[in-house]
Amino acid sequence: MSEKACTNCHLITKENVCPKCRSTSLSEDFSGIVIVFDPENSAIAKAMSIKDKGRYALKVR
Repeated sequence: MSEKACTNCHLITKENVCPKCRSTSLSEDFSGIVIVFDPENSAIAKAMSIKDKGRYALKVR
């Protein structure tokens, strides 16, 4: 099973439904990965509007 990124919140998952936003709009065509451990103190998480820990795609097509 391949990894997919949610087109809404950019979370990377192996499931067919995004566990974060419950969207079914997922894409296998994504690039760049950001792993967020501490979203409250991360400048990248703030720039990407990420509020939860996890693996996120930088760009989803």
